[in-house]
Amino acid sequence: MTLSLYIARRFATSFLLVFSGFFAVLFLIEMVEQVRRFAGAGLDLAETAELALLKVPESLYRILPMIAILASISLFLALARSSELVVVRAAGRSALRMLVSPLVVALLCGAVAVAALNPIVAGTGKRYETLSDRYRIGEGNVLSVTREGLWLRQGGPEGQTVIHAGRSNLDGTTLFDVTFIALAQESGPVARIDADMAELTPGAWLLRGAKEWRFAAGGNPEQDAVTHSQYRLASDLTAEQIRDSFGTPSSIAIWDLPAFITALERAGFSARKHNVWLQMELALPLLLATMVLVGAGFTMRHARSGRSGMMVLLAIVSGFAIFLLRNFAQVLGENGQIPVLVAAWSPPVAAALLSLSLVLHLEDG
Repeated sequence: MTLSLYIARRFATSFLLVFSGFFAVLFLIEMVEQVRRFAGAGLDLAETAELALLKVPESLYRILPMIAILASISLFLALARSSELVVVRAAGRSALRMLVSPLVVALLCGAVAVAALNPIVAGTGKRYETLSDRYRIGEGNVLSVTREGLWLRQGGPEGQTVIHAGRSNLDGTTLFDVTFIALAQESGPVARIDADMAELTPGAWLLRGAKEWRFAAGGNPEQDAVTHSQYRLASDLTAEQIRDSFGTPSSIAIWDLPAFITALERAGFSARKHNVWLQMELALPLLLATMVLVGAGFTMRHARSGRSGMMVLLAIVSGFAIFLLRNFAQVLGENGQIPVLVAAWSPPVAAALLSLSLVLHLEDG
C-alpha cells in the first residue's frame, strides 16, 4: 500500500509539473496572439493578460492526453534512472500491479477534468468571446435554442430583427410557426410579422402565410394589419452563419449539454455533433489512462538497456497517433459515417488493449 501511494504521488507530481509547464508556455503564446489580434484596439497589459488567461484553459484542456503521456514517460524514466524500478521488480511487484496506482490517478485526473475543468473551459470561452466582441465593438448574428423553440437575431442598417420559431429543419434555413420582430435602433419595436413558414433564400427570408403589424404612433396595429400569401423580408444571414451561431459543443458545460441536446432535437436540429462530443468527454478519463499505459509500455524498462531516447520518441509518436485517430473518429461520428458510441469509445478502448498487450509482452520478457 505504501509503495502504491508513493508511485501515485510521483505520477501526480509529474502530471502537475507538466501541466504547469504547458500552462506557462501557452500563456506566453496567447499573450503574443492577443497583442497581434487586438493591435488596433488599444488594450493595456492587464486587459491583454485577462484575454490570454481566458483562452489558456481551452488550449490546456485539448492537450490533456499529451500531458498524461509526458507525465507517464517522466515518471518511468525517473524510476528507471534511480534504479527504483529494478528494486520494485526485484521485490516481486509485477508491472501490472505497479501500473494500478498511476492508472487510478489518471482516471481521477480525467474525472476531475470532465466534471470541473470542462465547465471552467466553457465559462472562460464565453467570457473571452464577450470581451473580444466588446473590444471589436461589433454586432453579430446570434442563435439560441430553448425549450420554447429557437431564437435568432439578425442585424441590419435600420436596426435588429428578433426571430422566434417553434421548430426548424436540420440546418435552420426553414422555420415553422415563426415570428419576426423588427427593432429600431432607438425607438424599440416597429413591426411584427407572423408566418406559417419562413425559408432562407439569398438575401431574404421568404415568408408564406404571413401577417404584418406596424407599430406607428397613434395607429391601430390590428386594424392596419396586412396579410400576405408570400412576403420577402431582407436578410444578410446565410446557412453557414446560422450553423456557426450554435458555436462548438465545447462552449457548453458538460452538465448543461444533455438538456441542450434535448432542446436542440425538440427544435428540429440535428444534435449528432453534440452527442459525439458528450460521449468523447465521458471517455476522456479512459483516454488519459490509456496514455499512461502507452508511456509505460515504452519506458518501463531498465535505463541500462539503452535506446531510451528511441523509446521516448516512439511513445510520443504513439500518443500523437492515438490523438489523431480519436479526432478522425470524431469527424466520422459527426458526419454519421459510424455510430456515436463507436466514434467516442473505440479509439481509447483499442489503444488501451494494444498498450496493455505491450506491457504484458514486456512483463513476459
